[in-house]
Amino acid sequence: MRRNTIHIVLFILTVVSTWSTGGVSYSIAIILILLGHEMGHYFMSRRHGMRATLPYFLPFPLSPFGTLGAVIRMEGRLSSRKSIFDTGVAGPLTSLILSIPAIAIGLKLSTLIPTAQVKEGTLRLADPYLFSIIQRLVLGEVPQNVDVMLHPIGYAGWVGLFVTSLNLFPVGQLDGGHIAYALFGRKSRAIFLIAIAAMGFITIFHNPGWFLMLILMILFGFRHPMALDDQTPIDGKRKIIGGLMFLVFLLSFTPSPFPQFTEEIKQALNWF
Repeated sequence: MRRNTIHIVLFILTVVSTWSTGGVSYSIAIILILLGHEMGHYFMSRRHGMRATLPYFLPFPLSPFGTLGAVIRMEGRLSSRKSIFDTGVAGPLTSLILSIPAIAIGLKLSTLIPTAQVKEGTLRLADPYLFSIIQRLVLGEVPQNVDVMLHPIGYAGWVGLFVTSLNLFPVGQLDGGHIAYALFGRKSRAIFLIAIAAMGFITIFHNPGWFLMLILMILFGFRHPMALDDQTPIDGKRKIIGGLMFLVFLLSFTPSPFPQFTEEIKQALNWF
């Protein structure tokens, strides 16, 4: 009963924080995307005999998202690389499926205005390649001197795509780390090292805002717990899905999601 109370309180607080950040339509859309992501993990882990909690939503009104996402806790050890793959891929695949229509609907409801009329201080977003593809399909070619004032539902889709890309980063306990381990077994450690080195390069030479993420990757991203059956490889169908999910990562990740924040951080560091 006490655990259920915690779930309810955190959920209500997240509704309030996301509502205050982007309004009711943003709040509903982003919560559905986050809920879908975690329930994908939940149902797949239960299918493979793992105990799992319901999602814990994490409110954070000071962030541009109004939330730090949601998490579930799983207990026990997965039996095979197949079960690790299924559990790891279910979350980002579900959030991707929910984010794409949110982006399309949001773009359809968005307003196009001349760039000169954009108010100073307006939050600017970098467009991942996948977002740009959807925008071109929905709106056609947007002139260079015109900006898209993204509808809150579209912003929720953008955030969902951003969160999905972060979770697909192929390190440690992130979903991408689970997928990499399931695909390559113990050899996945080399992939973790390459991914952490790539994040280090981005942090040092492009966007210092990733510094905390880089530290967390260094602390927790080099190892992945082994399955009880570590030798049996996954089947070809799962290998194809895994490859497609890493393609999704490349298409949806952007080194500077908030360009003006990146510039402000660089200027602050130059000042010191």
